[in-house]
Amino acid sequence: MKTIYRIFILFVLSGCTAAQINQALSDASGIIEGGGAAALTTEEVGNGLKEALIKGISKGSDQASALDGYFKNPKIKIPFPPEVQKVEDKLRQLGMNKLVDDFILSLNRGAENAAQEAKPIFITAIKSLTVQDAWGILKGDKNAATVYLKRTTNQQLYDKFKPIVAQSLDKVNATKYYTDMITTYNKIPFVDKVNPDLQDYATNKAIDGLFVLVEEEEGKIRENPVERTTDLLRKVFAQQD
Repeated sequence: MKTIYRIFILFVLSGCTAAQINQALSDASGIIEGGGAAALTTEEVGNGLKEALIKGISKGSDQASALDGYFKNPKIKIPFPPEVQKVEDKLRQLGMNKLVDDFILSLNRGAENAAQEAKPIFITAIKSLTVQDAWGILKGDKNAATVYLKRTTNQQLYDKFKPIVAQSLDKVNATKYYTDMITTYNKIPFVDKVNPDLQDYATNKAIDGLFVLVEEEEGKIRENPVERTTDLLRKVFAQQD
């Protein structure tokens, strides 16, 4: 029965059809009845899952923290804060395009700098996976690992990111650009004054972007054999191809 259970896990991870799973169970039963070799151990499957997740997390974090990792990726580029979109519109109408563009660039640069801190937080969460967590990921949707990481790391990422984002925004002059824009806008006659929390916005958007990349990498490893770049990954996933 353990062999059947292990092969079932592998097929669930791959998103195979019910017919394919049933065939695998039938094959496993034949192995047991014939006294054949045992399947992968539970430890190997668990370690393979963790290795796959760490690989995806590392790649996603590296992409985000690279130069233009946010700014030139339309999926995660951080735009002008929507709650003050009227500020951008008004300043552009007044010919202040450069000020607005410089702010948006610096906002994304701040996120890229902060993203370097994400990897160790994610890896700690992965290494803490329990048997129940692993089973939930293995039998879950194609983004089950990303959902797990969001649930277990989001607050920790926010707490870690916010001061780093604040420093990064100062470093790349985003805070200055933002202050200049808001000050200029608030001096315009008859407008409603605004002053939203830039650090909170930038922190949340930076984290959202990271999870977009992590989910992409999770999908690649589940679906694409080329992404399995170590012996353990190849061994764990070989039987489900």
